[in-house]
Amino acid sequence: MTASQNDIGKRLDVFVSEKFSVTRSFAQSLIDGGHVFVNSQTKEKNYRIRKDDFVEATVPEPTELAAEPENIDLDIVYEDDDIIVVNKPSGMVVHPAPGNEKKTLVNALLYHCKGTLSGINGVIRPGIVHRIDKDTSGLLVVAKNDEAHVFLSSLLKEHGIKRVYHAVVTGHFRNTEGTVDAPIARHPTNRKKMAVISGGKEAVTHYKTIEEFPGFTYAKMELETGRTHQIRVHMSHIGHPIMGDTVYGGGKTPFEKAHKSLIDGQMLHAKELSFPHPRTKEIVRFECPLPDNFEKILDILKETI
Repeated sequence: MTASQNDIGKRLDVFVSEKFSVTRSFAQSLIDGGHVFVNSQTKEKNYRIRKDDFVEATVPEPTELAAEPENIDLDIVYEDDDIIVVNKPSGMVVHPAPGNEKKTLVNALLYHCKGTLSGINGVIRPGIVHRIDKDTSGLLVVAKNDEAHVFLSSLLKEHGIKRVYHAVVTGHFRNTEGTVDAPIARHPTNRKKMAVISGGKEAVTHYKTIEEFPGFTYAKMELETGRTHQIRVHMSHIGHPIMGDTVYGGGKTPFEKAHKSLIDGQMLHAKELSFPHPRTKEIVRFECPLPDNFEKILDILKETI
């Protein structure tokens, strides 16, 4: 692949990602592994492309994912040849991991897609672009081919996918709307948790009150970034943990204890999703209703006013 005038000055990892249809992280792993050559020489991933540079990259054939297809019902909000938008229920893990190898969203997608899957990053798998925690419900988009996967991954990094969540949090915000801008990193002592830590990755969450109840607030949150557990960590950080989120300080109030059977994980739902479509580039918008238990909790809270 010969660099053109428009490629001059690009980082090598960016060039490889664009020209060979892989994600930037995978391009970096190819470079680090010695699979990319510039004018027959290996270079660092931050090498800046020069005019007429000849770049070669050896992209390994995708390997099969170990996960098995499973016939699991999916709530598919939208599907075409490029993407699937799914309303994930609370309690379902997105990707297989130790202790959760079966009944995940990926297992269900492997069965549903029957061979039309992204092979991005060297593994044949559904193109999981972003994830939702096991006990969070709602919308996520999945790429069905490599081109869609690369496009959506780039959008995500550039904050081009709008994600709006609804939640019930403890207490009332000082202001009815605001922004939490606080860096997030792995918790220093509990590796299963995240925390607000100086020097962590940038994390920005916008929130707005929808309705207030005695002791609780129903609110919507929009992600500007997408760190692991971001909304949960940010709400806990400002003193308003999400109802039912026992990992980050929720689940302690008398109301939560009295209605534990209805509180299915944290009361957090990915309700709205919008982004440019990978093929048409036109903005597509999706919305899904609140889960039944979420609606019932709101009904009970309204009775306390």
